[in-house]
Amino acid sequence: VWHSLAGCCRCSDVIRLAEEKEEANVYKAFLIKYGEIGIKGKNRYLFEYALMDQIKFSLRKVDGQFEVTKEQGRVYVEALTDYDYDEVIKALSRVFGIVAICPVVLCDNNEWSNLCQVTGDYMERTYPDQHLSFKVFARRADKSYPKKSMEIGADMGEYLLDRFPDMTVDVHNPDVALNIEVRERTYIYSISIPGPGGMPVGTNGKATLLLSGGIDSPVAGYMIAKRGVKIDAVYFHAPPYTSERAKQKVIDLAKIVAAYAGPINLHVINFTDIQLAIYDKCPHDELTIIMRRYMMKIAEHFAKKDGCLGLITGESIGQVASQTMQSLNATNAVCTLPVYRPLIGFDKKEIVEISEKINTYETSIQPFEDCCTIFVAKHPVTKPNLERIEKSELNLTDVIDDLMKTAIETAEVIRIRQNEA
Repeated sequence: VWHSLAGCCRCSDVIRLAEEKEEANVYKAFLIKYGEIGIKGKNRYLFEYALMDQIKFSLRKVDGQFEVTKEQGRVYVEALTDYDYDEVIKALSRVFGIVAICPVVLCDNNEWSNLCQVTGDYMERTYPDQHLSFKVFARRADKSYPKKSMEIGADMGEYLLDRFPDMTVDVHNPDVALNIEVRERTYIYSISIPGPGGMPVGTNGKATLLLSGGIDSPVAGYMIAKRGVKIDAVYFHAPPYTSERAKQKVIDLAKIVAAYAGPINLHVINFTDIQLAIYDKCPHDELTIIMRRYMMKIAEHFAKKDGCLGLITGESIGQVASQTMQSLNATNAVCTLPVYRPLIGFDKKEIVEISEKINTYETSIQPFEDCCTIFVAKHPVTKPNLERIEKSELNLTDVIDDLMKTAIETAEVIRIRQNEA
């Protein structure tokens, strides 16, 4: 999985053979390619340093020592000791802001004959079945080097054709795109492993995710974090109607999301008494909307306390009764902070595909009910009237303030670390 050659090879046999030849510690460095960061103008360096910090943080628990450096629009991770190749790729593939990871062979001696030998050895080791086409992409960042970029490409192509008679050059659709970057040292690579893209976490503020045990909310947290937003989370627990297994399921989901989004403070709210009061005092067809409104109020309390700039939910228009336009309007009415819904236009199939990609799906479908499903009405209102909802909530006037205060004061905060998944 981690050895995908997307973008650099079109021949499946070449890909397979390259994968089979991967050996730990052959690559002494990794070129990290970023996307949107490159168009940030004068502020680009801030995003580059944020990306470097995230890379360092992600590699903390990988065996080995690494140095992360920045040079002329490039970010490099250099291995200073032996390391586990798969673990490094796994860690880097979870860092938002990275669009591609290129394992690099370093050539410390840039003398032409030595560079040819190192490049040829790289091609022979990586692509033992030499019936393939290639193109050399050369870049001379060190302007003191005697050969220009075009000359490096042409001369290296000639050397490889002489050394490997079964190889051919194809300048339009090569099986292998061989990159040679001449700096103080030369960087040689042809493999490009896709990264998650997006922006480095922490570059776009902080928000609070309403996290449940379902499929949608973990995906919503992942997608907002991908845009550079640091996230915390709130989970509403309803013992004894929901079990400790249901709570653990949400913790497990938070750990998976934290692998991408960084450490998460998970606030676990005991919501049972509030739900029972709503069930006893409010019309049953409005249960879901009213319950949702109080969840948003509590979540907003913790969001403001923690310096967050908005709330995040996994809602998608029309997916269930509480997610119609009228229902979302009634829910939004209790919030003063913005509510971000990254899945708002997605259908279930699209959401499931992302959950499978980030490995939350199998955890989300575990059969442990959360508080929303336990207290759902048989025939919920799909087009709630806001004035009527607010009138129904007056039935809670004599108890709701104390119940809200208790729920907030008894909240449990669980620190979810990035490397626990």
